[in-house]
This record gives sequence, C-alpha cells and structure tokens, in this order.
Amino acid sequence: MAPKSDSAEAIVLNFVNEQNRPLNAQNVADALQKFNLKKAAIQKALDNLADGGRISFKEYGKQKIYLARQDQFNILNSEELNQMKEQNAKLQKQLEEQKKNVNEVEAEIKSLQSNLTLEQICGREADLRMEVQEMENKLTKLRGGVTLVSPEERMAVETMLSEKISQWRKRKRMFKDIWDTLTENSPKDPKELREELGIEYDEDVGVSLQSYSDLIQQGKKRPRGY
Repeated sequence: MAPKSDSAEAIVLNFVNEQNRPLNAQNVADALQKFNLKKAAIQKALDNLADGGRISFKEYGKQKIYLARQDQFNILNSEELNQMKEQNAKLQKQLEEQKKNVNEVEAEIKSLQSNLTLEQICGREADLRMEVQEMENKLTKLRGGVTLVSPEERMAVETMLSEKISQWRKRKRMFKDIWDTLTENSPKDPKELREELGIEYDEDVGVSLQSYSDLIQQGKKRPRGY
C-alpha cells in the first residue's frame, strides 16, 4: 500500500525521488525541517521505505545511504540524449538572443531617460535667451563707451593683486635663500634633489611672476574709465 500523501513516509519518499542522489538520514532531516519532522521519524520512514522496496539503500559500516530506485525512471537512449542536447543548445541560443534584446532595450531606455523632456527643453531655451539678452545689453553698453567697472572697484582689485604679487615675490625670495643654504654643502646635485623632493618652480607649471607684475604696470599706464 502506498503511504498517504501527508504522512512522513510519503514526504520522505517524494524528497528522495526528487533528489535522485545518495542521501543519509541527516541530509533528509536537514532538508525537511519545514515539515517539523524529527530525525527519528525520518530514520524510521527511510527504513520502512527501504524494507518495502520503495527506495534502495546500502550500508557503509554504521552509515546507511539511501537512493531512489532507478528502475522507476525512464532511461534515455543515445538518440534521445542527442535530441535533448540539440534542444538544449537551441534554448541556450534563444536565451542569449533574448538577453541581447533585453540589453538593447535597457540601453535605449537609458538613452531616452538621459534626453531632455519637451518641458525641460523649453525651460533651457528660455534661460539661454535670457543669457543672450544680458550679453547683448553688456555689449551695447561697451559699444556706447559705458564703464562697466567703477574706478573704486578697479582700484580695489589692483590693490589686492599688488598685495598678492608682493607676497609671491617675498616667499619666492625666502625659498631661494633657504634652498641655497641647504644645497650649498649638499653632495647631491641641486636639480636631482629638487626632483627627488618633488619641488616645482613657477616655470615648471607654466606661470611667471614677471608677467603678473607687468599686468599691474599696464593697468597703471592705462587711462581711467577703460
């Protein structure tokens, strides 16, 4: 008589057949915890199923290994296996094509999401028109000889720039004095030491103290109001 579908034997039998691999009682107990079956009940079910010929088992010392009966399964011949392999290959190809299609759709969605909406385009156009108008207004004033920077603002900027250049010149001189002292008795070549320490001169980064000093002089020579 077949065990009832909700009995411990039925649950264990169904699991062993589904797994179709060697199992011991602990393997089955761990997998069937959700059915609240104790290990003793599972061991009894396995032994009853084995004694009744519903499953196979082998003993290895004190260990019993249980396995689904193989004669209940349809064994495929070589032709059927080859057909399954061909079908599997076709399914794999279809899966790859579907993945490619999904990637293309995702890329298109991402591209569309990165584009501006009509509302955003209109807003951007309005901002650009405003910027253009402001620039045209400034250009009109410049063409009419209107001074956009007041003499006071110009003087403040020139004073600040002059102070910064003075600090630059002072610190550059301080560094030269210290560097000359350090390298005077050093066995290393100053250039090699400078490269080793990662020290860069103004010229190394494309700036010139003299060029900024010239800006101050040019500003002083230029007539006020320009």
